[in-house]
Amino acid sequence: GVSSFNQFIHELSLESDTSSIDYSSDDSNLDETYPASPSSHGSRSPRTSFPINNAWHWTDLMACILSLILLPARLLLWMPFLVFRLLNIWGSKTSSDPGNPHLRNFHSFRNMHTTKDHVVNRSIDRRRGVVEDLHLAIEIFIEAIFDMLHKTVHCVLSPSSAFRIFRKLFSSASAGVKDVDNDVLNASIPPVTLGDKDPAPTERNPTLHHALNTDARTCKDIITELGYPYEAIHVTTADGYILLLERIPRCDARKAVYLQHGIFDSSVGWVSNGVVGSSAFAAYDQGYDVFLGNLRGLVSRGHVDKNIPSRKYWWFTVNELGTKDVPAMIEKIHEIKTDELKMIQPDEETNDEQPYKLGAIAHSLGGAVMLMYTVTRLIEQKPHRLSRLTLLSPAGFHDETIFILTVAHYFVVPLGPILAFFVPALYIPTRFFRMLFNKLARDFHNYPALGGLIQTVLSYTFGGDSSNWVGVMGLPHYNMDDMPGLSLGVIHHLAQVKWKGKFVMYDYGNASANMKAYGSPVPIDLGEYYSLIDIPIDLIAGRKDKIISAAMVTRHYKLMKDASVNVSYKEFEYGHLDFTKSNQEDILAYVMSRLLLVEPALKHQSSQKKTLKLKKKGQASS
Repeated sequence: GVSSFNQFIHELSLESDTSSIDYSSDDSNLDETYPASPSSHGSRSPRTSFPINNAWHWTDLMACILSLILLPARLLLWMPFLVFRLLNIWGSKTSSDPGNPHLRNFHSFRNMHTTKDHVVNRSIDRRRGVVEDLHLAIEIFIEAIFDMLHKTVHCVLSPSSAFRIFRKLFSSASAGVKDVDNDVLNASIPPVTLGDKDPAPTERNPTLHHALNTDARTCKDIITELGYPYEAIHVTTADGYILLLERIPRCDARKAVYLQHGIFDSSVGWVSNGVVGSSAFAAYDQGYDVFLGNLRGLVSRGHVDKNIPSRKYWWFTVNELGTKDVPAMIEKIHEIKTDELKMIQPDEETNDEQPYKLGAIAHSLGGAVMLMYTVTRLIEQKPHRLSRLTLLSPAGFHDETIFILTVAHYFVVPLGPILAFFVPALYIPTRFFRMLFNKLARDFHNYPALGGLIQTVLSYTFGGDSSNWVGVMGLPHYNMDDMPGLSLGVIHHLAQVKWKGKFVMYDYGNASANMKAYGSPVPIDLGEYYSLIDIPIDLIAGRKDKIISAAMVTRHYKLMKDASVNVSYKEFEYGHLDFTKSNQEDILAYVMSRLLLVEPALKHQSSQKKTLKLKKKGQASS
């Protein structure tokens, strides 16, 4: 075991920026400042306490000869490790050279190494990747082999010495003591630890340690580590799915915000940039009660039926997200806020007016889901509880998509239901492969050349989208315990949207099924009902977004403008994932400025109390 002082030094070195630390120090200063650890005692102990025989023996000469004979094999085993190290050095020099013409290619990848861009990476850096694990395993394997060879040669060439060692081992086994030959080592080092009366200071107690050295933090871990309050609320939908509604509570606030993620995402995306660059923390700091929604579609498969088959769990479309998940969570928010404000202000007048204002921010598929929720509630003449919608690159129109998505859409439309029978969803199926993915993402961070290559390949694959793809892969919600998946039903629905060229609800394939679901033989075209929208809408698009292009967001804007909706439109020079996964101050400032347009609900006193005050005022005047 190690002393608590060593543990503190180890954690401190992980918390700090090692590139700016000077490790050179004087031994005398070290003795005056810190208590010595066991290793430091050993390094400064007088040589007389280690009676080691320094005289050369003929067995040592034979061991050296054997080492020289095996030197080529050792070099051969070390070659892969040497290649990885050279690759890392070359990548580091490339990324540090300001005049390098290739620097622009890795610009989006390098952004995630700054503290400002990803506070999560500060903790993710504690993990080892696959390359580092292989490196460590090779080192241990080589050292073990040569240590075994050395001891074997020593025992063969010096049988008397080996006999004495074995005799001492067997003779001391009964007493429970294992002694080492005095000719090799005879030292006793007292351990020095910091007791409970002098605890080691720590910055905070992060929950990063996980099996196999991976990062499996949750949204709760990130929020609480940064010192914010947290509350978890489990919501059950009408069809039995159990959703996690997370909250950064401000119970007395009369303004709240609901944040909704998109595809292959979760609530972690809204807090992944830390205190400075995350929408959730920015909204809380502005006085909002913050709610983080999580849609159905996790590998853990939360459902009231614990034995629900995988195929049955994963068969859902965008319809279920917009008409089941979001209504359940927003009604839960309404229930919580109404009860809390009633307890805080018991004399408040109770009427049909909502005692708080609820804004919503959504990204990508989450934007389409929020639009579907709002329109369908208005069609059904039910309250949607919202005061404003801010949509970041919302889905809904997909006429213009990159080549790979176009091919996938036209392939999925006729074969979607058949494919769903064999592959109900897209996700990493086993814990081992999720762990491998987590560690590979760590390698992409550790080795700039490798990370830059992956960033470039993914960028070209997705039509030149400049999003920080490598940074997103390193987020902790892609871990060996759980991860968000993508249902084939959702993919089939989006393919239908592209095929029809309209923002339509799911087409069940026959008139009778559509009639049962919508009351008409064809699915509802949500764009035709934009005239019902009675709240302000803010649309935000990215000029470098190739997943949902600015032209597709503009189609929402034109339809809303023609329907006399109070809508605004803004473009930024960013990719699709930069709206939530990168610390972009201009985007965050604009989103918060639109959110702050929602005025908090006014406090209403009871009519009895008002009458009492009026009577008192009248008596005073008379």
